[in-house]
Amino acid sequence: MSEDQYTRQDPASQYGQRSGQPKQQQTPPGATAGMVPRPDHGEQSYRGSDRLAGKRALITGGDSGIGKAVAIAFAREGADVLISYLGAEEDADARDTVRLVEEAGRRGVAVRGDITDERHCRALVERAVADLGGLDLLVNVAGYQMSQDKGILGVSSEQFDRVMKTNLYALFWLCKAAVPHLSEGSVIINTSSIQAYEPSPQLLDYATTKAGIANFTKALAADLADRGIRVNAVAPGAVWTPLIPATMPEGAVESFGQNSPIGRPGQPAELAPAYVFFAAQESSFVTGEVLGVTGGRPIT
Repeated sequence: MSEDQYTRQDPASQYGQRSGQPKQQQTPPGATAGMVPRPDHGEQSYRGSDRLAGKRALITGGDSGIGKAVAIAFAREGADVLISYLGAEEDADARDTVRLVEEAGRRGVAVRGDITDERHCRALVERAVADLGGLDLLVNVAGYQMSQDKGILGVSSEQFDRVMKTNLYALFWLCKAAVPHLSEGSVIINTSSIQAYEPSPQLLDYATTKAGIANFTKALAADLADRGIRVNAVAPGAVWTPLIPATMPEGAVESFGQNSPIGRPGQPAELAPAYVFFAAQESSFVTGEVLGVTGGRPIT
């Protein structure tokens, strides 16, 4: 675990996962409690400095993984936060996120529901506006994947539909619903992936959506620039979240992240600063950008 996000460390040995992780699997969507080692979301390490003071954020997938780390970081930077999450099996993780947001002295709200439903996406935005008093930051993190060793022959129409609706349709619906509530200086941050640039055949459908998110981000940034709304994306590499043991075979989980130049998977806490940078005023001249946080794997 990192002492904080500023203390100098060797990134290769940090978190001690260069030798891999124990074999493990979970039922989708997965939960933090069952993971070994337990992911670091910045609970003990993230130090804020009021870079988002007074902002109001909607973060999808905020119960665990990258979304949880972003929620913690945003709250410690001064933002009120509404998180969305999928189902009852994630209630404990969602409650923990809200607890950490409130311990930072900010308002925290958790809303359960399926973002593959357009009506739910619209309701999420309305709930954020009502409960937080407005909306300044929309952060789209929630995603779905399911590894298929048979490639395209293993991807059912039902899986393809779920991946597309979770990763792309929901992104479109949420952005469209949010834009009328966003004013000058507001920010949308999407989540692409190394898979947009180095697609794996086992994740064919997922990789397709992540490439789409990168292009959606660039087009939307151009569309909203004259409104004073910036749109950027973070492209994570291998990151240690519940999605991994819930959607990959045990053998793949064991060696997950070792193919990065740093030689280990990233932790959610290591992704959060990229989202903070895009959300903060200091990145005021940055829009239409995709920032890779991949442990050294280029996204060009």
